[in-house]
Amino acid sequence: METLFIPISLLAGGLLAVQAGANAQLAKATGSPFAATTLQLSVGTAILLAAALLTGAVSALSALPGVVWWHAIGGTASAVYVVSTILLFPRLGAVVSVGLFIAGQMLASLALDGFGLLGVPAAGFAPAAVAGTALVLAGAAAIVLGQSGGSAVPALSRAGWILLALLAGAVLPVQGAVNALLRRDLGAPFAVGAVSFLVATAAMAAVVLLVLALPRQPRPRLEGVGTMPWWGWLGGIAGATYVTTVFTAIPVIGAAAAVGLTVAGQQVASVFVDRYGWFRLPRRPVSALRLAGVAALLAGVAVIKLG
Repeated sequence: METLFIPISLLAGGLLAVQAGANAQLAKATGSPFAATTLQLSVGTAILLAAALLTGAVSALSALPGVVWWHAIGGTASAVYVVSTILLFPRLGAVVSVGLFIAGQMLASLALDGFGLLGVPAAGFAPAAVAGTALVLAGAAAIVLGQSGGSAVPALSRAGWILLALLAGAVLPVQGAVNALLRRDLGAPFAVGAVSFLVATAAMAAVVLLVLALPRQPRPRLEGVGTMPWWGWLGGIAGATYVTTVFTAIPVIGAAAAVGLTVAGQQVASVFVDRYGWFRLPRRPVSALRLAGVAALLAGVAVIKLG
């Protein structure tokens, strides 16, 4: 069972690159990254509800009123993460922001495993786990330093924005652990995913309303959606697959391994996206240092998993 989650987690991470490309297209079509994310989350919710119906898991939702309330709000992490990316990319740059997200993910995962937080089986701070996490962090640093052709990155003197980036990364493994607790309560992965996405959609819809209430904010439009390529809607499918994979993998292989595998899969896929300009994104040269960083990510995950 454990070995099955290794390729699945890598694939789920790779789908995040698909999600990024799809969301970029939908954001361009609607004129609002907030509205685009809300639409993609709605698609994910519909897919997971349909899967719950087809598998007979929708009846598990009847147990929802009896669960601990915070077991059901893991989806808010998706909204926190998305809003953080929109705020941070113009300030820190996309490459540095992603590097900090990875650092936050791995540090939070190490804490979840080490202390046994939020129902994750306590594994302690074994040397292999610490060394593997350090390798992943080193790989993330190499990816940041080795990426060329990105936008100019301001000096990292804004401690508040850096802290937000670390926290935005940290909420993702926390979301996986909380959703794993909800799965323990409901016993149905698709039902859990549907709840998580429904909460995330509601949170993002609230963000959209808040943004629209601000002065001089552009209103979302729907005219461009009709001319958008069909794969612009794949973000919801990719996100649903990622979230469901993480909360089912964490109880089996641990938070650090699950998150490390998805991060590695995302970076491997991103190399191809940048190299060939997939999803209508700009082509970027892939440096040897960046490739070394991806290799370090994979090596770090292997050390965590085999240690």
